[in-house]
Amino acid sequence: MRTSGVKLWAAMATLYVVWGSTYLGIAVAIETIPPFLMLAFRFAIAGSILLVWEIVRGDLLRSRPTRRQVRDAAVVGALLLGIGNGFVAYGQQTVASGVAAVLIALMPAWLAVFGWVYFRERLPRIVLAGIALGLAGVTLLVWPAGGVAFDILGIGALLLSPIGWGHGSLFSAHSADLPRRPLTSTAVQMLAGSVALFVEGALTGELGRFDAAAISADSVWAMVYLIFIGSLLAFNAYAWLLRNAPLSLIGTYAYVNPVVAFALGAVFLSEPITLRTVLASAVIVVSVAMIVTARGRAGRATVSVDPEEAVGIETGAAPGFSSASDPRPRSSG
Repeated sequence: MRTSGVKLWAAMATLYVVWGSTYLGIAVAIETIPPFLMLAFRFAIAGSILLVWEIVRGDLLRSRPTRRQVRDAAVVGALLLGIGNGFVAYGQQTVASGVAAVLIALMPAWLAVFGWVYFRERLPRIVLAGIALGLAGVTLLVWPAGGVAFDILGIGALLLSPIGWGHGSLFSAHSADLPRRPLTSTAVQMLAGSVALFVEGALTGELGRFDAAAISADSVWAMVYLIFIGSLLAFNAYAWLLRNAPLSLIGTYAYVNPVVAFALGAVFLSEPITLRTVLASAVIVVSVAMIVTARGRAGRATVSVDPEEAVGIETGAAPGFSSASDPRPRSSG
């Protein structure tokens, strides 16, 4: 059946705008809610909604996950959300949302490196060139110059975030036995991630700093947006696209999201856009395009994967790929 062009581009626009806007949503939400606890609440609610939906539809009873599937999904969720997403929100306390989006856009480079380290996946020359160009872009972006210096702790958190995301993605692609129903798997990952985030919040003293009475209306609405639009709506758009659109088109969100994040941060949060950030961002986006294109070609030449088995989860963290042999972009936003 021929896919409607209007529906296709509506779904792509959802990925472009919504996942790019989640960086703004996080920035507003953490103004009055500590970052780890904010994400713990977000994914506890979103995961619960998905789980209830699966129970109401009867899908969970018809295809009940095994103990190992629950365990593996929980590990994936802790890595993707507890570290991947959690460190994004933590870093955004001191780093502008646009800069955060650009650093996270380097996820394909991290996955290429980790794939080589753990599984000796091949690194074509163009991928190596893309990784080197990406590192140059990061150096240009964060190097203290012209009286502008970034917070080291915030930058460090944003650079560590893809490490958790990369390990979670590779474990999911190579070793994990996940629940057969994608929504069930996602719900377990979200709930496990919320537990990990709550523990991180406790370890960093957020429980003592949390003041429910001080939460602003803006932070509440940002949370609502992240839960229902960033997580649930965009996730369904992404799942639909995996079944109805070419991967080369879906993967373009990785280039558009940083642009959207920069624009929204400048308009709504008055975040500065300097010539250096523009140049560095352009270099990083080009490096990501090189890596994504090369890995996508390699994947199309070697495998054919059922989209039903590879649906990622929206996290507001990092665009990337599950492995060098699977060109399927993992969700971000």
